[in-house]
Amino acid sequence: VSVEDFKGAEVTWCDERFDFQATFLQCLAKHVPNIYSAEMDPLVEKQEEMVQAAILYPLECYLFGEDPDVFLEKLQQSGTSQLCGKVFKGGETTYSCRDCAVDPTCVLCIDCFQNSIHKNHRYKMHSSTGGGFCDCGDTEAWKAGPVCTKHAPGASSSPKENSECQLNEEIMEHSRRVFPSVIKYIVDMLIWEEENELPVELTIREKADSYYCVLFNDEHHSYDHVIYSLQRALGCELGEAQLHTTAIDKEGRRAVKAGHYAACQEAKEEIKRHSENVSQRPLHVEVLHADVMAHQKFALRLGSWLNKLMSYSSDFRQIFCQICLKEEAGSEKPCFISKLMLWDARLHKGARKVLHELIFSSFFMEMEYKKLFAVEFVKYYKALQKEYISDDHDRVLSVTALSVQMFTVPTLARHLIEEQNVITTITETLLEVLPEYLDKNDKFNFQGYSQDKLNRVYAVIYDLRYVLVSKPTVWTDRLRERFLEGFVSFLRILTCMQGMEEIKRQIGQHIEVDPDWDAAIAIQMQLKNILLMFQEWCACDEELLLRSYRECHKAVMRCSSNGRSREKTVFHLCGHTLESKPYRVSADPVSIHLPLSRTLAGLHVRLSKTGAISRLHEFVSPEEFQVELLVEYPLRCLVLVAQVAAEMWRRNGLSLISQVFYYQDVKCREEMYDKDIIMLQIGASLMDPNQFLLLILQRYELADAFKKIKPTKDQDLIKQYNVLIEEMLQILIYVVGERYVPGISNVTKEDVIMREIIHLLCIEPMAHSAITKSLPENENNETGLENVIDKVATFKKPGVSGHGVYELKDECLKEFNMFFYHYTKTQHSKAEHTQKKRRKQENRDEALPPPPPPDFSPAFSNVVRILNCDVMMHILRTLLQRAVELETHLWTEAMVQMVLHLLSLGLLEEKQQLQKCPEEEVTFDFYHKATRMGSSALNAVNVLMLVEKLKRVPQLEAQKDTVNWILQMFDMVKRLREKSSLATVGAASGSEAAKGDESTQDKEKAERKRKAEAARLHRQKIMAQMSALQRNFIETHKLLYENTLESQGKGDAIMEEESISSAIDYSRIALGPKRGPSVIEKEILTCILCQEEQEVKLESAAMVLSACVQKSTALTQNRSRILELSGDTLDPLFMHPDLPCGTHTGSCGHVMHAACWQKYFEAMQLNFRQRLHVEQIFDLENGEYLCPLCKSLCNTVIPIVPLQAQKINSEDAEAVAQILSLARWLEIVTARISGYSVKNAKGEKQNLPPFTNKGTGNSALEFHSILSFGVQSSAKYSSSLKEMLILFATTIYRVGLKVAPNEADSRIPMMTWSTCAFTIQCIENLLETEGKPLFGSLQNRQHSGLKALVQFAAAQRTTSPQVLIQKHLIRLLGGTYNCYPCISCQIFGTLIFAYSFSLSAYNHLYLFHLTTLAHIMQIVISSLSFYQCWLVWDCVKKGIMPYLRCAALFFHYLLGVSPPEELLQVSEEGQFKALCSYLSLPTNLFLLFHEYRDTVNPLLQRWCADPVVLSCLKGKSIAIRYPRKRNHLIELPEDYSCLLNQASQFRCPRSSDDEQKHPVLCLFCGAMLCSQNTCCQELVNGEELGACTSHALQCGAGVCMFLKIRECKVVLIEGKTRGCLYPAPYLDEYGETDPGLKRGNPLHLCQERYRKLHLLWQQHCIIEEIARSQETNQIIFGFNWQLL
Repeated sequence: VSVEDFKGAEVTWCDERFDFQATFLQCLAKHVPNIYSAEMDPLVEKQEEMVQAAILYPLECYLFGEDPDVFLEKLQQSGTSQLCGKVFKGGETTYSCRDCAVDPTCVLCIDCFQNSIHKNHRYKMHSSTGGGFCDCGDTEAWKAGPVCTKHAPGASSSPKENSECQLNEEIMEHSRRVFPSVIKYIVDMLIWEEENELPVELTIREKADSYYCVLFNDEHHSYDHVIYSLQRALGCELGEAQLHTTAIDKEGRRAVKAGHYAACQEAKEEIKRHSENVSQRPLHVEVLHADVMAHQKFALRLGSWLNKLMSYSSDFRQIFCQICLKEEAGSEKPCFISKLMLWDARLHKGARKVLHELIFSSFFMEMEYKKLFAVEFVKYYKALQKEYISDDHDRVLSVTALSVQMFTVPTLARHLIEEQNVITTITETLLEVLPEYLDKNDKFNFQGYSQDKLNRVYAVIYDLRYVLVSKPTVWTDRLRERFLEGFVSFLRILTCMQGMEEIKRQIGQHIEVDPDWDAAIAIQMQLKNILLMFQEWCACDEELLLRSYRECHKAVMRCSSNGRSREKTVFHLCGHTLESKPYRVSADPVSIHLPLSRTLAGLHVRLSKTGAISRLHEFVSPEEFQVELLVEYPLRCLVLVAQVAAEMWRRNGLSLISQVFYYQDVKCREEMYDKDIIMLQIGASLMDPNQFLLLILQRYELADAFKKIKPTKDQDLIKQYNVLIEEMLQILIYVVGERYVPGISNVTKEDVIMREIIHLLCIEPMAHSAITKSLPENENNETGLENVIDKVATFKKPGVSGHGVYELKDECLKEFNMFFYHYTKTQHSKAEHTQKKRRKQENRDEALPPPPPPDFSPAFSNVVRILNCDVMMHILRTLLQRAVELETHLWTEAMVQMVLHLLSLGLLEEKQQLQKCPEEEVTFDFYHKATRMGSSALNAVNVLMLVEKLKRVPQLEAQKDTVNWILQMFDMVKRLREKSSLATVGAASGSEAAKGDESTQDKEKAERKRKAEAARLHRQKIMAQMSALQRNFIETHKLLYENTLESQGKGDAIMEEESISSAIDYSRIALGPKRGPSVIEKEILTCILCQEEQEVKLESAAMVLSACVQKSTALTQNRSRILELSGDTLDPLFMHPDLPCGTHTGSCGHVMHAACWQKYFEAMQLNFRQRLHVEQIFDLENGEYLCPLCKSLCNTVIPIVPLQAQKINSEDAEAVAQILSLARWLEIVTARISGYSVKNAKGEKQNLPPFTNKGTGNSALEFHSILSFGVQSSAKYSSSLKEMLILFATTIYRVGLKVAPNEADSRIPMMTWSTCAFTIQCIENLLETEGKPLFGSLQNRQHSGLKALVQFAAAQRTTSPQVLIQKHLIRLLGGTYNCYPCISCQIFGTLIFAYSFSLSAYNHLYLFHLTTLAHIMQIVISSLSFYQCWLVWDCVKKGIMPYLRCAALFFHYLLGVSPPEELLQVSEEGQFKALCSYLSLPTNLFLLFHEYRDTVNPLLQRWCADPVVLSCLKGKSIAIRYPRKRNHLIELPEDYSCLLNQASQFRCPRSSDDEQKHPVLCLFCGAMLCSQNTCCQELVNGEELGACTSHALQCGAGVCMFLKIRECKVVLIEGKTRGCLYPAPYLDEYGETDPGLKRGNPLHLCQERYRKLHLLWQQHCIIEEIARSQETNQIIFGFNWQLL
């Protein structure tokens, strides 16, 4: 069907009299099946064209009454909506403002954020999960700055005042006609169930027998499973199956087969059969008639058309909403939009997306309709949630995910609570979806639950959280009633949780299967904030608080009283008795889940805080209150925790330990542990203190331990008792001492947070994120940390690694309470240790008494009576007595510490009360009770006496200071008591007592000082002994220390008494007849494997350095150059001046015997062959191994060749200089070359040099003679050394050219020289960028590596076949002689090649002068834009510097001549002179041309005649500039949000859909790539490679560094199989990185860290870093790096 067919068929819709709907449907019936006929491989563009022409264009013409484009353009101009309304896709970055957002769900898109005031606030960045909505313009979402500059009224360019132009009546009329038909058609088609029939009005032709077999998406089957099933069932190719699967995943459904009904039906059965297995349902497949498929597809197209229309005008939106909400008169059926919502779970992915977009662009853009939509939503809420829970698509794709858009709007939430009773609806839904988990007692039991289903249930819990997120400010009676109704309904859920999953202690046998505990704890976590929010809501209004308290109390009572009532047990102690139900935690069932009791505790505290507690008796009568029952369950829970600590529940397995962990963990403790402590405090404030303590002793099963019965000798039982006593004392300390809860005492939330932070920082300085993790979050995910942290701590910035930390301010240290109730056991001991150590350093006593606690509020003031009641005194006295009498096994130091702490609390309390009120009013008589005798017996003692005796107990040495402090407190309280009765005497004695007090303290201080001094002297003595030993050692092992001199890179050996003033130091010249002496020292090295020493000699067994050879683009001057991936045809003789890719050799500097290394390597191979399944870090096939010492990745070894001494006789040198001038030398060399060429030409014509005065020599020996003039014959190499030389050379050849190893290849020597040249240039480059001097600043590993490499390159001359060397030399010199190097080769490389051939002084000098001349020429040609003479000199001087520096390094390591002093420091001017003198060049380099004028002129002419040079001279082509630019990593923006902005604008070059990608940024070249996505995979040599991996092959020769923008992580990759993650160089204001943007704080570039990354690259350490990282984090399932 062509587009032309539709041109004539203009529908006459303009007629007013006709029935629009009928005509519209007729038109669709006629055209739609034809347009969408090819569903198997649709031509999307063509279909779109036909739809526009046949249907949409005429429809728009009718609707607007003029040309649609013109009309829409006008609408567009007339202004935009104030709401942004952008819908987020998965992975997009959203921004929230912590200062202005009403709650964390209020977010902005990146554009609105960049244009808003929040950019300078404390914002948060997060990756959207998809389906959210930008809240810009919504005044209810922001406390300030609700609109960005783009959406602000008046921001649009229109002159009109109103923000959107009104449509005229005619268009409104038309749209009221058009919209209903369009909407009805869309709704009908989307919820159409018939597979092979259409509605009557759409069938106009015969039904053809053409069907499709359609496969639908689900979240259960994996990609691979679907591909497999399709291949098996349809017999299609892998590629086709992948296409289908990708389309299904994106669209939600796809036709996989077309044909007759029978054929499709058969395919359906086949697919189902292949996709079903034991654990999985079959795939969802349907057979649809072609016409049905077409109409359904078109319905979605119409949906997006409506979507577009509504974005233009508010009137269209309103008409759309009215039609969607209109219910048919008299029918029970839901309205259009509700129909669609209820059908949502049955729609496929593509249809859901269109539906949700429609809702977003219509209802959510108009406030009043949003309200009406919300009402509909709540009306069908239960049905929708149940559909969602049984659905298998993600939450993002469900209509229920829209709840957040409505429930979080404060006014709307309030309206829904009042009118729709939404809280009750949500809680009832929860109860209806969870009944399968109820046991026979109507309690939840999540054994064998399904994780997926529970995750879906959490969505309902979240909705409750959204509704409660903002507290109402004004309460109406209706709101009160509705909220209370909801609260009571919520209590029903808590009732099902109270006491759920009870456990009994296992005795004898270990539990067989650990029960599922995580579901119950997870629900507890989900409910934590909701419980707190309900309590906050209740507390807003006194009446409401009291009524909810009554309801909650009733619920608790209902749960508590149903226990089996047995007889009471009676318990006597100290003349007090307690009657209670017989119950033992260690024998009867107990549960850790008590949300009802804990909610009641929370409400009680809020009653106390608001003062409403005074009216409590009106609502709950004292008889009903039954405080013992309230305390019972939380107390059991705490006892359970104590018994777990005492290891009594070991046989109950891990699940119980995990539950106890979470019970006290920061994620749950607010609504679990903390509330249980509060419940005990409520009990203590309302019960008789003695009764309360007896109840506690009874429940802790410690009644016997405090009677006079002697317990058993059984060690385990004693240990158990001791732990239980410790745990009980700890709880008593918490009940009395923990008052930092608003309502229990008069503190604010800030005080509470400050105290938490102080105690965290008392353990150790902590990072911001660590503190945040250790603080509980409120409903807005805020901890309140920032508001108070600066009051209590100071921030310390981080270095190049690590993170910033907060350190506690000194004045806050006095707040430290050793028994802080949120400390874990380890934290407690760590904090105690840290604080004692600090006090010791400050020379103070080590007592850590509790800080004075704030006063209890009136409702809780009775709690302190526990301290001075009889039972407490009995407990304290018994424990102290055991310690003093040294009944070794019945007490522990920790127990005594706690007893002392309780004593301190009692004394502090009494002291505070005495200081406030006159003595006779203070009824708290702790001092009196503590000094009263325990009994009337003769040997009776009181607590005070026992405390004094503690000083003499040797085991309690550590507690001495605390004991002293307590005794002083007793004294002080005693004086306070007496002062009031003897006011007059008191004053004098008080001061004396204070003096006495001081004097004892002074004595102690002096004693302490003396001890410290003694310790210091002792330390000094030991240090002196050690240094003497050390000196002795150095004397005896002199040899070891000798080569350290040399390893420092400075030849200290020849710093004789020379006058520094002499202009040129003659011993420091490396070239020519005046060459200084080589510094040759005996090198004695130790093998790291066998630890034996050996001197390095040519004839002895070889020593090697572990090394890594890699290709590198670190110096490239042209990133766009395409690299040759395989080097089969590459000629490495002349390097390109761009240096596109070199071979770098680096070493870690560790020495081994060659034989030892070979053994080690073979052992590694053997080892790994046996461990096949382990992910291999290194590739043994390619000779990789980890250095045995430092675990660096290596792939070869460099043989260590000793430096050859060359003696030059100076008289001879003079004589030779007379005869052998440069001209003569050149003449001889050219003659030799031409002769060699003729001999080897074998008939081929050669371009001979034009002047050949001599006849052509005919023997290779003659040729060799001139080059080796004045040199001793070459030394003999040992066989192992030769073997290693060949091995290393072959590795360089293999890695550098990426070819199979071939020892006979003629390019091997060239490659070795080339890697030598490249490595020297890299090192020079590095020293320059770091601003270090040329000599003396290399790391040891670089120094030894470079030395070995240069000597190795020199050795190649004697070890490679002579003929080969000659051949290369001739090509090289012949080329130089003619014209080659002038522009298009890299001179320093040429220099090294040339040197590697020759060893004599003159050859060196002349060759070097020649290459220098050529390089000067290169520089002059490339800088021809300058004409002034001095500028040319400037250019030459700057341009030649790197070349001279490299040459100096090379000659220093080649010949061993020490460099001049000036090169050991950094100075611009001195450096140039020193280099020239060291390399025997004149300081004015142009003098070289002058000196060799006759010889060089013809050469210059010949060079300049070269076509390449000519084109440069004429300015046609651009030569590379010198000095070459230093490479750096790309510039990154300072603010991370700029990068995110770039990423959001990134479009994948290969795919048209708007699915979010994973953009990554190459840090070498700045390219943005689309990572981990099938669209950008490439085939390289038949392998599928991801975008990053294939980019790395080009950009970094396989090694590359990427920044994953959405995750803020750096990825290092090497080759196709290796990579690792590395922290990004972006830090938040607390000096921490944020991988995955989990915390979302604003991030800024840290230059030091970015520099560290730069160095990692320039030092060629990326491979090493990857290997180290992979070794430390060995993963069983490796990441598939090649698809990155």
